[in-house]
Amino acid sequence: MIQSILQFLDAGLLDLRWWQIAIYTLIATHITIAGVTIYLHRCQAHRALELHPVPAHFFRFWLWLTTGMVTKEWAAIHRKHHAKCETAEDPHSPQVKGLRTVLLQGAELYREASAHTDQIEKYGHGAPDDWVERNLYTRHSTWGVYLTLVIDLLLFGVSGLVVFGVQMLWIPIFAAGVINGVGHAKGYRNFDCPDASTNILPWGILIGGEELHNNHHAFASSAKLSSKWYEFDIGWMYIRILSMLGLATVRRVAPKPRFVAAKPAVDLETLQGVIAHRYDVMAAYADSLKRACREEGQRLAALRPADGRLLESARRWLVVDAAKWTEQHKAKLAEVFAASDRIRKLVEMRTELSAIWERSNLSREQLVQMLQQWCVRAEGSGVRALQDMSLRLRCYAG
Repeated sequence: MIQSILQFLDAGLLDLRWWQIAIYTLIATHITIAGVTIYLHRCQAHRALELHPVPAHFFRFWLWLTTGMVTKEWAAIHRKHHAKCETAEDPHSPQVKGLRTVLLQGAELYREASAHTDQIEKYGHGAPDDWVERNLYTRHSTWGVYLTLVIDLLLFGVSGLVVFGVQMLWIPIFAAGVINGVGHAKGYRNFDCPDASTNILPWGILIGGEELHNNHHAFASSAKLSSKWYEFDIGWMYIRILSMLGLATVRRVAPKPRFVAAKPAVDLETLQGVIAHRYDVMAAYADSLKRACREEGQRLAALRPADGRLLESARRWLVVDAAKWTEQHKAKLAEVFAASDRIRKLVEMRTELSAIWERSNLSREQLVQMLQQWCVRAEGSGVRALQDMSLRLRCYAG
């Protein structure tokens, strides 16, 4: 009898080998990640899709079991992150709080933000408010975690402690830490949006597609996080499967630019296309500026080697939004402009172009005129990159 009890405590009900326990743990944590990205993030926080009650309640129950997170709190904190991104009011910006803090103390930052009940009420509208939510998931949010500990111990014996530990650390490390930290500090950017968001990897598998964080910040209400042909969002794959089964309805995805034959002059449809796809416009502009810096640097290297090196060095920071330049970069700007009038025109006209969609106080007719004037000046600038950019702008369709 005692031997049977000891064997049970050691191996649990399933008596699995270590690799079988590891597979279970990976599957369980991946379901948790899927719940966070599909239900909490894309469905609840951004309303990018609607879920059938069956998967919606499954995710609510699973997240209650494995994280203890409350839907309304999570959605509110994430919406505030977008509303106050990279400011002192951002609940978890590494630009403000430091990368180390967000990486190692992501769970603490979440708890701190959730304590501000006025902010939860302000940003948490539309979250589930049924009897189960009020009386179990929200009121007793920690019960699920304790239940998970009991289940893990029953199934795997003493090894269940390790399984439980991994389950409890998975979201604080990967979601609260890696996405909120690394996803605003390191990686590549497809879109030069105002915040510091980055794509950590082009293959969003381990964290359910959330690795494509820059894409998300550029188009926050999109149910699909991948943008380039080589990017993969496993969360979107799951959403498509749910959609085919009639268990999900996609409400919004990021718009794809549509092009027509170049118009002789900018019209309202062109303006609408340019504004709707402004991130695509600025990404194309950044590529043009990068190529122009490289070509100009190579040309000047033979004439004035110092200017050639200056242009090559400036290429790394000139392509990003001017708001992100450091004081050192700004101090170098006059030297760059003195070395190349071509680069000066490209940088100055980029600022003028981006100002067009920021002029919310102007009428549509005035904005059309501004964009048309920009194109005329670009085509008469003598700079090939600007001429090509003007041609591209006149091809955008609404």
